Amino acid sequence: KKLNMEAQAGKDNQLAPALEKPSASSKSGPAGASSSASDKKNIEKFLDSAFKGSRLTLREIKWICSKATKLFYEEPNIVDIPAPVTVVGDIHGQFHDLLQVFSKGGPAPKTRYLFLGDYVDRGHNSVEVMTLLLCLKVQFPKQITLLRGNHECREISSHYGFFAECQSKFQDKEGLEIYEAFSNVFDYLPLGALLGKEIFAVHAGLSPGIISLDQIRVMERFGEVGERNPCLQDLMWSDPTEIHKGFFRSDRGNGYLFGEDVVDRFLKENKLSRIVRSHQLCKEGYQETFGGKVLTVWSAPNYCYRMENKASVLIIDESCKYKLLLSCLFRNMNEWSA
Repeated sequence: KKLNMEAQAGKDNQLAPALEKPSASSKSGPAGASSSASDKKNIEKFLDSAFKGSRLTLREIKWICSKATKLFYEEPNIVDIPAPVTVVGDIHGQFHDLLQVFSKGGPAPKTRYLFLGDYVDRGHNSVEVMTLLLCLKVQFPKQITLLRGNHECREISSHYGFFAECQSKFQDKEGLEIYEAFSNVFDYLPLGALLGKEIFAVHAGLSPGIISLDQIRVMERFGEVGERNPCLQDLMWSDPTEIHKGFFRSDRGNGYLFGEDVVDRFLKENKLSRIVRSHQLCKEGYQETFGGKVLTVWSAPNYCYRMENKASVLIIDESCKYKLLLSCLFRNMNEWSA
């Protein structure tokens, strides 16, 4: 059913109850260290292990999650990111492909990165992906930005692989504690980013309840994604369509399909040049919709180890012009080219 955007704008933009502010991280690290110098030593050690794919202990992961959560809590709903910036789409637990992103896209902090969400589920190494990304966030907080995707919530990640992976990789009750530690971090992830003051980045798409960026900026984002705040959910589930105008309910069961007229209005209202998002598998690794006004970036090659798709990473330069770094055919994923 087609929806009226103005009617939904005031109706759906409800504020959800907030979680409590995360407690200040203890000055004592996992090994009992009591200084910022020791914290720095800890994170360098953990980051080195994370790049190798080595599994951290429960205590170490909880420490990293605590540090990262405090950083996310302090970030706004829409993070302002100056250009240049490299944008990464869905990863879905494909750890070795994430390593290729850093290998070909450049190491942090030399390269500034924005990740569009969906770090977990489907692939076999969501724990390793999240460990590495959170270590990078703690080590280089201004150079690494992580947005929330639709899989960064308990309702989805408990059914599509992440929960089962945590249970299989850690013994007894540790698997549940690891899962909850990461899930608690998800509750604080920001919703979007403004790149170079003219490109809006979000995991999925738009909402009939949102006309301006300012509406997103004042939303209460902390907590589980759900029906209590449908606009927030739309940002993580909606998709563009070239078939319809306006908004139509999505076959996904959450979010909407939105047409070019919706995009034109949103871009004009917010003085933007385009929208960058992920969320949809693209056979060629990317897709330009509405003449490039919406750009979909997909960064998990050979998705689910069987889809035979390419992947891409979006490189935005100082003037907000972009180029795509593309993977070659899925059978030889270690080759990427501009």
